[in-house]
Amino acid sequence: MQSTSENILAPTPEQLEWQKKGLGVFFHFGVNTFSGLEWSDGTVPPSVFNPTDLDADEWVRTAKELGAAYVILTAKHHDGFCLWPTATTDYSVASSPWKDGAGDVVREVADACRRHGLELGLYLSPWDRNAECYEDPAAYDEFYCRQLRELCTDYGPLMELWFDGAGSAGREYDWERIGALIDELQPGAMVFNMGPATIRWVGNEDGLASDPVEYVVRSTDLNNYDEDVVALGQARYLPPECDVSLRRGWFWQEGEEPKSLSHLLAIHDRSIGLGAGLLLNIPPDRRGRIDPEDAARVTELARALQARFGRPRTAVLSENADGLTARLSADGEALRVDHVELRENLVSGQRITGHRILAGEREIAAGQTVGVRRIHRLPQPVEVDSLRIELDGDGGCLEAVLTYDAGDAPVPDEQIAYLATTERPDAQV
Repeated sequence: MQSTSENILAPTPEQLEWQKKGLGVFFHFGVNTFSGLEWSDGTVPPSVFNPTDLDADEWVRTAKELGAAYVILTAKHHDGFCLWPTATTDYSVASSPWKDGAGDVVREVADACRRHGLELGLYLSPWDRNAECYEDPAAYDEFYCRQLRELCTDYGPLMELWFDGAGSAGREYDWERIGALIDELQPGAMVFNMGPATIRWVGNEDGLASDPVEYVVRSTDLNNYDEDVVALGQARYLPPECDVSLRRGWFWQEGEEPKSLSHLLAIHDRSIGLGAGLLLNIPPDRRGRIDPEDAARVTELARALQARFGRPRTAVLSENADGLTARLSADGEALRVDHVELRENLVSGQRITGHRILAGEREIAAGQTVGVRRIHRLPQPVEVDSLRIELDGDGGCLEAVLTYDAGDAPVPDEQIAYLATTERPDAQV
């Protein structure tokens, strides 16, 4: 994180690159997939892990079809079961019947990402309900750093390391040591929410940000199940990532269905559309495949996003006494506009605190922050050859203005259909 001469914090090049990616896909997969649980307690036997037709290529192709730039895999969830053959514990795929113990899910996903041109991130839960050494902080820090070293060494470049705060309220890990290990092995990786964080959790599991979306904060929320926060001690540039599952649960569970298309579009507009990142979980089923109903919904979502945003028109910006003019047509022809996207120049930090979009003298959209992108779906389409844009905030400037004519493309729900539970999903096994 960098400081400008005016003490406004600016992103590192890696942070800004991550922000511009916008969309990632989460894969929650493990013993919970086979036990019907969201959180298991570390006693589910490895013998349950036996996908019959695991196809990591299909997982990554699905993410690519949606337009994701990266995927994140739960290499180890809170139960402690490792999806790679780690030397640190027997509680891993090496003790499962899958591929007679010779399989490596992390390797298969990493290889699929390379084939399809997507970047890879890994989730390594700090909380471990299987490791006997967890109650001894020093011993567990050693254990955890060995696991992290394996993941940071054996699977190529990682663009994100995901440290979930669930179960870790009141627990201190050796973040200085963890940070040094990341600096040594994966210095370009974004770090999610804990320790040497470079990005933060948005604060809910619904995939929803709210205006303003501020990139400079002094604390972050720890998890969805209590009021604990991570105090940072000083202001830091930490753009938010909005994680949400395609289904109600994070792991594939029999009988669950994907969220509706209109719900997913609302999530898009309330995350990416407000200047945050979106991490959408698509959980593989017990075969190790994408559930056909989920795959169909992802295809539907990809087509809807393409219909809304697949034909952008880039305006020509000019500044005058009335503010910014975004000229849409070189010959003065009025064009139909039903979405407007603003992009802030963030190289010197987030500076825009308010904005208004006008067609002539009529305000057609307004809000607070802009950030890496701000998308407005207009209440009514307008026919214009130019727009006028007013900005608040010292030194704030736009990098681009894009307009869209989505026509009769599917639209988001005005109200979110349901919110994720804030009750801990602990279960006796």
